[in-house]
Formats: sequence, C-alpha cells, structure tokens
Amino acid sequence: MIILFDLDGTLIDSTDAIVGTFHHSFEVHDFVKPDDEDIKNLIGYPLHIMYKELGVSENEIWDYVATYKEEYRKISTIKTKLLSCATQAIQEASKFAKLGIVTTKTGKYSKILMEHFELMEYFDVLIGFEDVKNPKPHQEPILKALQSFKKNDEEIWMIGDTKLDIICANNAGVKSAAVLSGYGKKEELEVFTNIIFNDVLEVIHYLSEYKNYKI
Repeated sequence: MIILFDLDGTLIDSTDAIVGTFHHSFEVHDFVKPDDEDIKNLIGYPLHIMYKELGVSENEIWDYVATYKEEYRKISTIKTKLLSCATQAIQEASKFAKLGIVTTKTGKYSKILMEHFELMEYFDVLIGFEDVKNPKPHQEPILKALQSFKKNDEEIWMIGDTKLDIICANNAGVKSAAVLSGYGKKEELEVFTNIIFNDVLEVIHYLSEYKNYKI
C-alpha cells in the first residue's frame, strides 16, 4: 500500500503561521487586511490563488508571494505545530505502507518543517508547489509522487482535509480519505468521498484493518 498525506490540516496546524504571514505581507504592501476567516477559508490553495481571491491585483500577486515566503521561512517552525495524533499515525502507517507527502505548500519549507519534527525519515517523497506545473486539484502532484515508488499494483490512498485533496485523488484514479481536523467542512467533503474520519490516526487504523481484510 502507498499512502500520500496532505500537510496543512492533515498532519500539521500552521494556521497561525499562515494567517500571520498573510497579514505581514499586507502590511508591507499597504493593503487593507482581510478577516482571518477569509484567509483560513482559502488554506489549501496555492498562494497566488489565495492572494487573488483576497483582492490583490494580478500584476502585484507575485510580489506579495515573495514577501510571504521571505517571512514564512523565518517563522514557520516556530508557529507551526503537529496535530496531536500525527506522529503516531505516521509511525503506524510506516509499518504497513510506503509513505509520501503531497502539498501545495512550498516543498522546500515543507521538508524543513518535517525535518524539524523529526518525521521526514518516514517519507519516500515530498511533492510541493514548485515540483509541478499544475497543483491540486489537478492530478499531477499525485502522479508525480507515484513516480518515486515501484507500484507493483499496490493500492494507493490520498489523505487530506479539503476538497482539493479529494478531487486530486479522484482525478488521479486513486482512493481517498478525508479528515475533519483541518479546513474542509464535512458537507463539502461528502460530495467527493464517503470515507471521512475525525483525524489522520483514525484513517490509518481504518487502512490497517482494510489491508488485513483484503489479504
């Protein structure tokens, strides 16, 4: 079995880092700050799309993104925390599956985060925003991640907290499970999958039993 994980809202909580860094970029560029909830509702999308949805003009978006990345690099490990069950979920999953990360965050900083939490060693691949031309919900991130594995007809699962993760999995033709620990609402997730759990550890327990049942 191959299990691919999203990051924000699935394994980590970087809400404070993301929201704070957005506000920092708006201060730097003298832009009217949006409400926190408006930012949170867009987490999971690439940064340039988030800025566009928050009202930044297209010819200025990449300046904001650059400001964001410069600040995020400084504070990400300080203001990001693991979700309470993430370490146990990863460790248990590694006993019966090969693991990867598929995120719309910048891969470079995502790897730094996972190394900071001493968990990167469990993963065979990490695909971030800069590794693909088409981020989630396009299937490319998952297909790119799968190139690092010898699939041998293994079952492939994507675990995520937003509809972007689940649509990406559906587009790539792999199975998916959603978690309610992040930013996606249950009624929204139910449109795309009927496998929904409270957190990632519950998913891993389900997949462990599922794998044993299949055998």
